[in-house]
Amino acid sequence: MSDVIGKSEKVTQNRIIDLFINELGFHYLGNWSERKGNSNIEEEFLTKYLNKNGYSKEKINVAINKLKTEANNYNRTLYQNNKEVYSLLRYGASVKIDVTKSNETIKYINWDDPQKNDFAIAEEVTLQGNNERRPDLVLYINGIAISVIELKNSRVSIGDGISQLISNQLPEFNEWFFTTTQILFAGSDAEGLKYGTIRTPEKYYLTWKEDEQENERFKLDKYILKICEKKRFIELLHDFILFDGGEKKLPRVHQYFGVKAAQEFMKRREGGIIWHTQGSGKSIVMVLLARWILENISKARVLIITDRQELDAQIKSVFESSGESIYQTSSGIDLMSKLALPTPRLFCSLVHKFGQRDVGNIDKFIEEIKSRPSIVVGELFVFVDECHRTQSGDLHDLMKAIMANAVFVGFTGTPLLKNDKNKTLDAFGKYIHTYKFSEAVADKVILDLLYEARDIDQRLSSVEKIDAWFDAKTRGLNSWQKDELKKQWSTMQRVLSSRSRMEKVVADIVFDFGVKPRLNNNRGNAILVAASIFEACKYYELFQKTVFKGNCAIVTSYNLDKRDTTKEETGANTETDRQVIYNTYFELLKNVQALPNLSKTETYEAKAKDKFKKEPANMKLLVVVDKLLTGFDAPSCTYIYIDKSMQNHGLFQAICRTNRLDGEDKVFGYIVDYKDLFKSVEKVISVYSSEIDHSTDKIDGADSDVLMNNRLNKAREKLDQALEMMFLILEPIPQPKGEWESIRYFCGNTEIATDLKDKESLRISLYKTVATFLRAYANVSDDLEAADYSQEDITRIKKQLNQAIDLRALIRRASGEELDLKAYEADMRHLLDSYIEASDPRKISPFDDVPLLELIVKSGIAEAFTQKFGNKQPKDDKSVAEVVENNIRSKIMKEHLHDPAFFERMSKLLDEVVKFRKENANKYEEYLLKVVNLAKRIQSGSASQMPSSLQTLGQKALYNNLGEQEELALTIDMTLKQVRPADWRGVQTRENVIKQALYEILKSEKEVERIFNIVFIHKEY
Repeated sequence: MSDVIGKSEKVTQNRIIDLFINELGFHYLGNWSERKGNSNIEEEFLTKYLNKNGYSKEKINVAINKLKTEANNYNRTLYQNNKEVYSLLRYGASVKIDVTKSNETIKYINWDDPQKNDFAIAEEVTLQGNNERRPDLVLYINGIAISVIELKNSRVSIGDGISQLISNQLPEFNEWFFTTTQILFAGSDAEGLKYGTIRTPEKYYLTWKEDEQENERFKLDKYILKICEKKRFIELLHDFILFDGGEKKLPRVHQYFGVKAAQEFMKRREGGIIWHTQGSGKSIVMVLLARWILENISKARVLIITDRQELDAQIKSVFESSGESIYQTSSGIDLMSKLALPTPRLFCSLVHKFGQRDVGNIDKFIEEIKSRPSIVVGELFVFVDECHRTQSGDLHDLMKAIMANAVFVGFTGTPLLKNDKNKTLDAFGKYIHTYKFSEAVADKVILDLLYEARDIDQRLSSVEKIDAWFDAKTRGLNSWQKDELKKQWSTMQRVLSSRSRMEKVVADIVFDFGVKPRLNNNRGNAILVAASIFEACKYYELFQKTVFKGNCAIVTSYNLDKRDTTKEETGANTETDRQVIYNTYFELLKNVQALPNLSKTETYEAKAKDKFKKEPANMKLLVVVDKLLTGFDAPSCTYIYIDKSMQNHGLFQAICRTNRLDGEDKVFGYIVDYKDLFKSVEKVISVYSSEIDHSTDKIDGADSDVLMNNRLNKAREKLDQALEMMFLILEPIPQPKGEWESIRYFCGNTEIATDLKDKESLRISLYKTVATFLRAYANVSDDLEAADYSQEDITRIKKQLNQAIDLRALIRRASGEELDLKAYEADMRHLLDSYIEASDPRKISPFDDVPLLELIVKSGIAEAFTQKFGNKQPKDDKSVAEVVENNIRSKIMKEHLHDPAFFERMSKLLDEVVKFRKENANKYEEYLLKVVNLAKRIQSGSASQMPSSLQTLGQKALYNNLGEQEELALTIDMTLKQVRPADWRGVQTRENVIKQALYEILKSEKEVERIFNIVFIHKEY
């Protein structure tokens, strides 16, 4: 074996030193192993630099003394000393020698012109202290130690280098030296380069990723060149270091490139969207970008807008903990007044503070605002958090009217699905930067997720008793009212909310906390998502009867209000659903002392959330409905139990509550699904891991305009049809078409039962037509003007809508077809709780130990089918079909490079199969057979009539892509297996051997490149 394998660390170290000197332009200071007095502030070199920049000797002495004083304050922690040193390095030292003259700022580093700094490298820098240590390499800028590099040979883990960096920072070793250091590196030829800063734990050291196709040298060399290039190195030090609430942070690579891309947009005063997946650090991107804008655009101001109070408070906290002063507006008036002043330059607000009370015609009001815009001082840059939720509606239009010249930047953790895309791209512009879920998992920024579906079987215990109870409790109601009550209480959600089933869910969760890792050792906790506030309250009550008492809290949007029970009393000595909610919260809050500026509910929730994050052993479970499912980061949260139907953005954000990193024992985030949501989970994971379709980024392009126009045209068409239907159904009412005439027309004589029965079809038509009118209006209400309705039309339509709603209510009351359901809630709840029994939860998903990305994004075809259904016959044919189709499509897209010709044919065949399913819905078995056969063919990589001489996937791929020339395919196969060098992939000279062999056969450079890409993929060559 060659002696270069397993070479010593010194060989690597010498090569890296040469790289810094010859490629990066650093000066070599020498081997300082025997040099005395090595320091993190080398006064000789710093004095030389400052003197070169024209500072007087006296001022230089004062500046150096200030720097040393901050670096060596033994009454502070390493973090505090490092923070103060960084402040001096970044902003300079204010020095005054002559009392008659003004202060002068001494700059230790030239941030504006990196080339004017003195970059240097020393090796084997011996550090004197309690225990002597010797870092491999130290990087200096103007004599100040900025970076330490620990190198390891390929036989040793890079983790050993990181451990050395960490131990060197301990007080018993050389903590003093690290008060000036900013970026710390550990590397080896085998594992590449990792970077962190002071007090960074080993698991949080980061890996850079850029130009992945470059493969000409060791990754260690490649990324030192990328990061330590002088201009970028200075930029990282100046623009991308944060001191965040006791923790010093460096940017992850996606944060760096996200901010860099946004900077270019801001220079052009162009808005756009930053999509960085849930848990990847959007808040840090906001802080870094806002700071850059305020420092580089002279009259810039930054307003950050959220749509929820907890997010508003979180944004304020993030900025303040990173040292940025931010003003939080208290009201709409406060916001408007601050916009008209030059300060504050950085402030945050809720989107709802743009709303105006007592505005009858919001569209007209917005037009008035546009004609006389509010005074906004400075150049305003507006960051809109979770922009997919705030991209449309009157408030957004009003916000843009008030700040007409502002640059809007939307931040989101989820991509824009088709329903959102038109509105959001129109509001913010195109994508600035994206970082997908699958990328974040691969980069170990967040955890992958494990999914488990659990089924709770339910059955009726006594049909006879149910019917008897219902008849007894509804005596006196007419048939319509009974039907209405049945409809309200025979829904799937009502059945799923039965006490028996909820008790089984509670017992299931309690059991998990006894046996599941992290839950059973108090390291992790969980969130339960309930379908409604009522169910959340019932769950909370049930958990109070278990070991969770005192360790469980409820967080919903409900605020205790006595008015909620004013109209709820039925006189039956029972509780309506609203009374249950009120009474639960009343008991919950009766001993809570409200904190300043907070209500009792807010105080209770704030304490619960804080304990959930910091003391998982003492706050095991939060029961929620909608709150905390976005923007709530709790690394301890390991499980989310979902007992609510969810989809798209809401579902993705909810399941991502569990994907935050939190120690070595948290390997995955866990989803337990009681509502059969796998298809929705599969959809959001697939979509949020897929590539962005940038073809729709350009809102000025034809595609967006056509889509918007089509949507508005269809919406107007439906509204016009609804208006016509309303006219036709109301036209026969005798003049003057008042209440009396309407009642007679739709009800006849309300005291005669046969009249009501004879007119029933008319009333049903009325109710359906009004419902259609309401839906059609809601679909276009935000865009009535864009749909070419005049102001007179809009006023008329709104008037007609209100009249239609009033008429429906009148006829329902007159005919006795309106029922106050709350009087029957307790009785119907008793019926469900008493006569619907539930079994213990049963795990029905066979892939609970397979990560979702592997299962959904990376799964094969035949395996995916058997994984999902095993030998059982699926209940829902359509769902099986779609699962298989989707998996086949993903397989085709993923494997296309292996054999482009074959998978092109498979794509066309799949489209035919899908078409066949749609046209032959009743021939499901035939369809399924076709799909399974197709899946097997895709997995084997062979067409149906492949020559028997072609045995391997590589041979088959060559045959498919060489015009099905069997002899040519076999000739290339044999030749490559004879000439291929060992480990040829990624080594240019060895790859050329393969290409030369191909050229001698194909005689075409273009063909060589095409076939080489296929050969490269197949590992048999």
